[in-house]
Amino acid sequence: MANKGVHVTPRDGRWAVEREGSQRASSLHDTQADAEAAGRATARREEVEFYLHGRDGQIRERDSYGNDPYPPRG
Repeated sequence: MANKGVHVTPRDGRWAVEREGSQRASSLHDTQADAEAAGRATARREEVEFYLHGRDGQIRERDSYGNDPYPPRG
């Protein structure tokens, strides 16, 4: 898969915007809201999935800005 998702995750008391499969964060932010805005903008621009993680690291929200199969064909 060429395009991978964008994740907003907690990191060392800050919030990181990361692309799937990358070791380094694209950007670091002091608030989750700032990181979410930056991550969504990146996901829209690259037309990929966006994942917002909570403080515990679990995915709490997900949005698709790419080839979303919903509603399914039928």
